[in-house]
Amino acid sequence: MAANRIGKTEGAGGYESALHLTGLYPEWWEGCEFDEPVKFWAAGKTNETTRDIVQAKLFGEVTFDGGRKTVSGTGLIPGEHIGAITWKQGVQDLIDTVKVKHKTGGWSVLGLKSYQQGRGAFEGTEQDGIWLDEEPPIDIYGECLIRTATTDGLIYITFTPLDGMTPTAMAFLPGGKVPDAKGH
Repeated sequence: MAANRIGKTEGAGGYESALHLTGLYPEWWEGCEFDEPVKFWAAGKTNETTRDIVQAKLFGEVTFDGGRKTVSGTGLIPGEHIGAITWKQGVQDLIDTVKVKHKTGGWSVLGLKSYQQGRGAFEGTEQDGIWLDEEPPIDIYGECLIRTATTDGLIYITFTPLDGMTPTAMAFLPGGKVPDAKGH
């Protein structure tokens, strides 16, 4: 949780996702590292914000190459690491899944989702990691915790608590309580 407009989406969530998907960690990186291709999700509030923010930060603009829809490769994931793309039905220009070349030569898989799809869209599969851009409803956050439990995976959320002390925001506070003036 942090202030608005300080770079959480690109500088934190997007950058970390790009590192995990490609395996191209800088020497100074002290966080979690995956030494093989991963299964990841990235999600935003709506299909449109997922496309216009999350997808654009990671892959750049939607373009056409020889009549085939693709992405420009000008985002945080280098163009030469972007593989096969499947497009979400019913939402113009939104990626459903994309393969990302990992430094080992294998392929990571990223699925893009939105909270408007509901909790059911987050059921059923194990994930190595999940990036949630903006605060998710508590039921979706809970479902994401389950998806990473068997992989000992990670979840990170980039959000400003604009809706106040929601159950999701409270989950990140010590003991689920707002600290008093003395920090207790």
